[in-house]
Amino acid sequence: MTDLKKDTTSASEEILPANKMGTMPVNKLLLSMSVPMMLSMLVQAMYNIVDSIFVAQINEDALTALSLAFPIQTLMIAILGGTSVGINAFLSKALGQKKQKQVDECANNAVFLIGIIYIVFFIIGLTFVKPFYLSQTKDTQIVEYGIQYLSIICCGSIGICMQFVFEKLLQSTGKTVCTMATQMTGAIINIILDPILIFGYFGFPKLGVIGASVATIAGQIIAGIIALILNLKLNKEIHFNLKGFRPSGKIIGQIYIVGVPSIIMQSIGSVMVYGMNKILISFTSTATAVFGVYYKLQSFVLMPVFGLNNGMVPIVAYNYGAQNKERLVKTVKLSVVYAMGIMMVGLAIFQVFPDKLLGFFDASDKMLEMGIPALKIISLHFIFAGFDIIGTTMFQALGSAIFSMFISICRQLVALLPAAYLLSKLGKVNYVWWAFPIAEIMAVIITIIFMIHIYKKVIKPIPSKEKVV
Repeated sequence: MTDLKKDTTSASEEILPANKMGTMPVNKLLLSMSVPMMLSMLVQAMYNIVDSIFVAQINEDALTALSLAFPIQTLMIAILGGTSVGINAFLSKALGQKKQKQVDECANNAVFLIGIIYIVFFIIGLTFVKPFYLSQTKDTQIVEYGIQYLSIICCGSIGICMQFVFEKLLQSTGKTVCTMATQMTGAIINIILDPILIFGYFGFPKLGVIGASVATIAGQIIAGIIALILNLKLNKEIHFNLKGFRPSGKIIGQIYIVGVPSIIMQSIGSVMVYGMNKILISFTSTATAVFGVYYKLQSFVLMPVFGLNNGMVPIVAYNYGAQNKERLVKTVKLSVVYAMGIMMVGLAIFQVFPDKLLGFFDASDKMLEMGIPALKIISLHFIFAGFDIIGTTMFQALGSAIFSMFISICRQLVALLPAAYLLSKLGKVNYVWWAFPIAEIMAVIITIIFMIHIYKKVIKPIPSKEKVV
């Protein structure tokens, strides 16, 4: 009887078939999962830049208004991104352990969390946007543009909520090509609609900044719906069943054990951007516009690395759950090499062509004078950023996101903002930009220390299985 019980798998712990994350050669697997994500995120970065390029054609105040919106948008992405990281890590680990019930429960609770997050940002869009802008500037034109743009972004955020979570479910099961399709579709729709709605082409009304926000949420909603359909039709490893559903505190708790540190980590970015805007606008609104342009441009470099991360996380989490040390370690090593290579290319572009990059945004002579040294100085932190990003992502995938949170706090609150504030007291805005490479150097030192600790305590004790390819 005892042996029979050992050999019998209950319906609640149905054994899953072998997944490619445990069998495919690591380099081929990482590239097959990451490259589609990198391409789609490049398109995402492109439409973020295109959005600002068109808005800059209205005037510099409109561009500044979008720059000042970053903290709220960053907070939204932080909450959705952190929740999605928790979902991805939990679900991929359950797949590695071949626990079907946990996989399905995670997916159903993920759908519940979409609704809660959307309600929060809908309320923010109705009540918080005006005081948020007034806390940064008293310029009535900038405030008016900002309220028009950010209120619609927040109230229409159901699309980005769906997109984040349903795309992450596809990534968790290795279907990154599907995710590429949804992200590229949303981005292309946004790029097409931007000039039509901003400037009133083809008989549409000229909506200005409002047009930019409507184009954005339209692309996100369509992409979110497509991601949902692809999950229902193609994601056979996940079974949605909301009939009689009740949210599981245990599952949600497990998601946010990983997710909350990630949310805090990314939310710190919101605080950093808000603080930097306050420091820079004390010089001139042009300095804030330059910082906003830099943030848009750096996304073109960072998004491919984040796409690499999205491909790496489920592989690391799966092989950690399957206790396959060799595949886990090789995935991390290859990710570091690819990430640092991408960042070096970005550094070269920022150092050689800063005037050309600023020219895309109709930069005035004053903006060029301020922006060229800004881009050259800030981009120096790219030298270290690729390594830091992969390190913090590895901590999240292994369930040690608290390390990632600590690094983010040190980089942005302990180092970057205080350094920027102190450098601003020297009286020249160009000094402020040096805060970025200073903060990244601190971050890389801490990341190395934590990676050594994680290897000794978590990875090294895993018994060796086989030589991987």
